[in-house]
Amino acid sequence: MMLVYGLGRSGLGVLRFLKARGLAAHFYDDQPKEAEVQEALALGFTPDWELAGPYEEVVAAPGVPLNHPNLERLRQRGAMVLGEAELAYRLSSTPIIGITGTAGKTSTTLFTAHLLRGQGIRALEGGNVDPPLVSVVDEAEVAVAELSSFQLERIHAFRPRVAVLLNLGVDHLDRHGSLAAYHGAKLNLLKNLTPEDALVYNAADPRVREAAQASPARPYPFTPAEDPRESNLQAALKATQAYLDLLGRPLDQEALSASLQTLPAPPHRFQAFARKGEVVFIDDSIATRTASVAAALRAAPAPIAWILGGEDKGADLEPLKPLLPRVRVVLAIGRDGPRMAQALGGGVEVVAIEEKEGRAALRRAVAEALARLTAGSVLLAPLAQSFDQFRDYKDRAQAFREAVYALGGEPWTPSSS
Repeated sequence: MMLVYGLGRSGLGVLRFLKARGLAAHFYDDQPKEAEVQEALALGFTPDWELAGPYEEVVAAPGVPLNHPNLERLRQRGAMVLGEAELAYRLSSTPIIGITGTAGKTSTTLFTAHLLRGQGIRALEGGNVDPPLVSVVDEAEVAVAELSSFQLERIHAFRPRVAVLLNLGVDHLDRHGSLAAYHGAKLNLLKNLTPEDALVYNAADPRVREAAQASPARPYPFTPAEDPRESNLQAALKATQAYLDLLGRPLDQEALSASLQTLPAPPHRFQAFARKGEVVFIDDSIATRTASVAAALRAAPAPIAWILGGEDKGADLEPLKPLLPRVRVVLAIGRDGPRMAQALGGGVEVVAIEEKEGRAALRRAVAEALARLTAGSVLLAPLAQSFDQFRDYKDRAQAFREAVYALGGEPWTPSSS
């Protein structure tokens, strides 16, 4: 018997995937939401709130740490803990292109799927980017999977036909405990590759290059550009070429040129979406790493009301301190926002948003920003995970937009000014 541990986007996707195959499973969630439980029940699955088991396999959602006491107990009773990517690989024959890295994986995933579709291949993206991988793998000719370290730490036999390793930086130290453990999870992408597979990798990152040189897969190195978007496109072009090579098909240059004119933009990445008078509202909810937030603080019109906080991942605040002269006020939300804001040091006003509920917190943050600004920008660049107050970064972004419109913001894009 199988247990699906954790509902939400991933767990419900897994249940739908199992139902399509007529496979039985129970489900469990540490903090069950009524709507999600009802959907699981409607799919024909039953809960096991006591974790009575026994279970041979436990499909754990990415948000559930591998060292969770319940998972430890289930392992001790003989269960193998795996994730959505492993399940998709085991139960579907669709080839997978797996993409990971500390930065750039969402854009690279979207670009790769887009370029392959331009070559006449039914490529569908999923995984860490919507929708779940299990929701697209059966419909695709090739599935292009964005894979986080949380997903990769729970794979066993998973073997992508094309692996893409973009970079190895610093992230999620709160979850993995050390940089070595975080990098080890990322490098799981490569562990089952064979000479029949392809490996696209960043030749300028020494840790990536060392791992690639030890892999038996066919190498497709790329040299990153100074512009991150261009780097991600370089990786996507190499991934596209690598998959076509596996198929024995030539690259259609004319189709490629057309695809390059219509590249998709990742959602909630430094999007100016509204304004009120001379104040611009910028949604960068996906910015949870220091480098991304630094780029946002440099690019947003000053003075900035900066919405910061959530669940701290162990972010390095030092590189952000030189940018604080551009900031009028820090609006600290969520579990760790006030502590993170205080750690930035003096010289900038900090308002601790005490509302615990996420949407109420963002309404208060936007109101506090508008009370202090007559020009400039209100920037949501949280430098932290969203799970203390929201379902995910997309839910956080939607709540921010709702708050802005409720307080008088009007839809706007830079091109419309």
